[in-house]
Amino acid sequence: MAGGYTCVQCLHVLRQGVRVSGTPGRLQSLVNSRRKCAVSPSWIRSFGSERNNRSVGGTTTEQGKNASGKTPAKSSPAPFAQRAASTSAGPSVDTRALLKPNNLFHSFSNSPSPAIRQRAAFIKQNAFCPHPSHQQTRAPVSPHDPEARKTSDETSQPPAHSHFECPDCGVPVYCSEGHWMDDFEAHLEVCETMRQINEDDHDLHSGRFFPEFSYPGVQDDNFVINMTNWDTYMYTREFDAINSDRSMRQVTRMLTYPQTIASVLHELSPYSVRGNNRLTAEGLKSMTALRYSLHPPKTGEDIDIKGLRLKAPPVRIFILGARAESSLPREVWMQLSYMFPQSLIHVIFIGPESMANRDSEFPLPQRTPENPFGGIVEDRLGGQMKITTYVDYFHTMYKAQYFQPFDPYLDCFMLFHPGLGHPASSHEWAETLPQLLETKVPVLCTGYTQWDMERDINWVHDKCAGEFDILLEPGENIFRSLRWDLNDLDPHDVSCGNWGLWAFRGKRYEATFKAE
Repeated sequence: MAGGYTCVQCLHVLRQGVRVSGTPGRLQSLVNSRRKCAVSPSWIRSFGSERNNRSVGGTTTEQGKNASGKTPAKSSPAPFAQRAASTSAGPSVDTRALLKPNNLFHSFSNSPSPAIRQRAAFIKQNAFCPHPSHQQTRAPVSPHDPEARKTSDETSQPPAHSHFECPDCGVPVYCSEGHWMDDFEAHLEVCETMRQINEDDHDLHSGRFFPEFSYPGVQDDNFVINMTNWDTYMYTREFDAINSDRSMRQVTRMLTYPQTIASVLHELSPYSVRGNNRLTAEGLKSMTALRYSLHPPKTGEDIDIKGLRLKAPPVRIFILGARAESSLPREVWMQLSYMFPQSLIHVIFIGPESMANRDSEFPLPQRTPENPFGGIVEDRLGGQMKITTYVDYFHTMYKAQYFQPFDPYLDCFMLFHPGLGHPASSHEWAETLPQLLETKVPVLCTGYTQWDMERDINWVHDKCAGEFDILLEPGENIFRSLRWDLNDLDPHDVSCGNWGLWAFRGKRYEATFKAE
C-alpha cells in the first residue's frame, strides 16, 4: 500500500507489524477503514477549488461558528495526512462522494452536483412544456420542432414551464405528470438519448481522473495516420486506449473541432472524389492547393545554422463566428499542428462572442495603431502554431482590408454551426457572405443536425445563386462529436457538435481567348 492511498490508521497497523491474516475480525475492520479513507489524489485536485471555499478548522454550526463561538478565519486546506487523521477520529470534512460509473444517473433537481442543480433551475424557469394542448410560444424553426405541433386557438391552454422531470431521463420536460404520460410516445423518441446526456454530464462532475484527455504529441514520420473513423485515427495517432463508450464521447466532444478541419485539409483525407464521392472537381482543385502548402517537401532542415531553411508563410485558418471553440484548451488545438508538422499554422478566431468563457483574459487589449482591432495573440504554442482572437465582425475587418490579400494556397475559412439560415442570426451573415465569395477561398461549414445544415445551404442558394461552387457535398461529418447535447431552452432539442459538413467557394471564372 502506498502512503498516498492509505489512511493513518492503516499505516499505523502496518508499522506495528500486526498479523491480520490470522484474525478475521481485525482483517474486516482494516478493510472497512481502508475503503472508508482511501482517496485518489486526482480526486483532491479536481475538487481543490471547492475545498478552498470551505472551512477546515473545527466543526461548524449552522451559523458558521466553531465550538468556541467564533467564526473561523479562512485558511488553506490541511494536508492530506492531517485530513485523514481527522477522518479516522470523526466524521469526514468533505461530505461529497465520488460518483461511480454505476451511479451516474440522477435527476437534475436532485443531482449531487450544484452546477447541474442550477441548470435544472434554469430549465424550469425558461423551457416550456411541449404538449400539443398548449399555445405556441414562438414560431417553429423546423418541422421537427415541438412548437410545430401546437395550435393557437381558443381551446388551447396557455403556455406552462417545464417543471416535471421524467423519471427515465431525469430532465425537466413537461409541466405536469399528466402531460408527460399523455405525450409519452413523442418523448420516447429522445428519452434514451437524454438519459445518456444526463449520465455524461454527471460523469464530468464526478471528480474522477480523465485519462482520455491526455493527448499525444508530435507524430512520428514513420507512422501514417488513418482517418477512416475515430477509432482508426486515435489508434494511429497513439492515443491512450479508450475502452469506454462514455470516455469516447467525452474526448470527441472537444477533438471534433480541430479534427474536422484536418480531415478535409489533410492529404490522407477520407473525403475524396472516388471513395465517398463527396469531394467535387472544384473541391479537388481547392484542397490540392491547400495540401500543397500544408505538406511541403522535406528540405533537410536542422536546428543548427547549416540547417536553416526558408519557410513558406503560415496557413491561415479563419474561424468566423467563434464561440465555445475559442475557449478550448490549447492542447486540443495543438493537435491540428501535429497533423501538419512541416508547416506553420495561424488560427484566427473572429466574432463578437470569441472571448466567451475566457474571463481570465479580460480586459481586452486597447486598440492601437499597431493593433487596430485589439487582437489577442498567442504565439508560444509549440513554435509551429499561432492563435489570434478578434472580438469583432469579419465584414468590418474585411472593409478595412486588414487580412488582404487572400491566397487560395494559404487561406481557409471555417464556420462551426454558423446558423446562416436561422431566423435569429441570418441577418448577421448577409453582409459577410458576399465577402467570403469574393476571396475565392474555401469555406467549410458544419451543422448541428441535417435540418440545420440544409437550412444553411438553402439560404446560401437564395442569397447567392450561381455565384458559388460546392466543394464538398453535404453529408454527415465522419469526425462529428459522439456526445449529444441538450438545449436548455428546449430540452427536446437534442443535437451533437459538427454533425454535418459541407464546403463551398466563390465561383472562379476562367478567361478564354477566342481563336483568330
